[in-house]
Amino acid sequence: MQSKTHQFNANVSKALSDKPLQEILGNLSQGFPKKRAQAKARLPEFDQLRQKAAEIRAHVLDNLDLYLERFETRVIENGGTVHWCGDASDARTVISDICHRVGARSVIKSKSMISEEIGINDYLEEQGIEAIETDLGEYIIQLRKEPPSHIIAPAIHLSMAQVAETFRENHPDLDKQRTLETPRALLDEARTRLRDKFLGAAVGLSGANMLVAESGSVVIVSNEGNADMTCGLPRVHIVLCSIEKVVPNLADAWSLLRVLARSATGQDQTVYTTFITGPKRPEDLDGPDEFHVVLLDNGRSKMLGGEFHDMLRCIRCGACINHCPIYSTIGGHAYGWVYPGPMGAVLSPGLLDTGTADDLPNASTLCGHCESVCPVHIPLPDLLRRWRTRQFSDKRTSLVQRFGLAVWTWLAIRPRLYHPLSSMALKLLGIIKPRLRPFADLPAPHGDSFMSQWAKQQSRPNSGDRS
Repeated sequence: MQSKTHQFNANVSKALSDKPLQEILGNLSQGFPKKRAQAKARLPEFDQLRQKAAEIRAHVLDNLDLYLERFETRVIENGGTVHWCGDASDARTVISDICHRVGARSVIKSKSMISEEIGINDYLEEQGIEAIETDLGEYIIQLRKEPPSHIIAPAIHLSMAQVAETFRENHPDLDKQRTLETPRALLDEARTRLRDKFLGAAVGLSGANMLVAESGSVVIVSNEGNADMTCGLPRVHIVLCSIEKVVPNLADAWSLLRVLARSATGQDQTVYTTFITGPKRPEDLDGPDEFHVVLLDNGRSKMLGGEFHDMLRCIRCGACINHCPIYSTIGGHAYGWVYPGPMGAVLSPGLLDTGTADDLPNASTLCGHCESVCPVHIPLPDLLRRWRTRQFSDKRTSLVQRFGLAVWTWLAIRPRLYHPLSSMALKLLGIIKPRLRPFADLPAPHGDSFMSQWAKQQSRPNSGDRS
């Protein structure tokens, strides 16, 4: 997927003026966040599990080469093949070569953000190979020629009416009078259109939530049966996964699974949790004849051991996105690339490494909600501040911003000037704010600054008496 992170400000303006989108985003706080809170309440040891999950991920990153090599050894022992790819181009070439070798005219896909990262669909289409998304949300946005707006719910930005309109436009051969007013009707129609695609594809392409070094297994979690069909029906299964997804053993995988679904969708466990270990064996009744794992770096090794090392702990649950006030105001497409929300605002600048994503770390209130819900304790606000600091140090911010911060810093370390000037600024804003109301959303300040109110409180008789 081509990055459009440099268009962030324009994307934000477009999102804010999109009334249907704003209505849908307004309901976001009623969904995943509440379900997560309920799931946490049902599991008293949830916070202890989060700590354990964070320790597992940190240990893996400190020993990544060891576990990746062990994983490769086990995959080969199980009859599979591992392909090491440095960047997106390498991964696209490997996948394309496999498809051409087996004569594939079509590839069925289960939902995979890493496949969006490398733009595999467009690349295969250029090679004369049809790429078919089989996850319902991904299928919908593929028809609309849109990227995902969320890492776990790619079509969350659409209403049911918009989906129905999309189906009518893209399925013109079906009865024009058919009813598409319920989720079940939409699901049945998609299932009907996709059934023959499953049966006719020679290659299935999936992502992976985890790679188990101990057994060479791939773990995939999903809520639709399409992922298992993608892995089991075609005679070739290709797993595309980034290098940091490896875990030491099955016990560690289970520990992560216990926090993953609860953090993502509020489920105790996803409907399908699938462990795949190599291709079909002689005694197996079904399964692929070939099993390939494409391990992708694409900038991640450069993050190891650096300022943004902790970001690689991410297990892609989307909890930070679900609880972010910025995402719930502008949606996912505004971020301009694969990964939205706080995790994307940290990860995208690290992977793209071009300076085009500089606006993303600044699209945050630093409220800390993202860190408080992260199942692996990634210090997201701290990492966002580090990106901002780097931008300032490298003079990638505007001259006006740098001058403003320099003035503020000079005043902030001189309290005798800062406090009275702050009070004057607040009073001035209170006077002129009503005239600016059509152009700004922030409320006018009321009363004195916090420091002024605190000083007055301290000066009162018996202000320290708490009896």
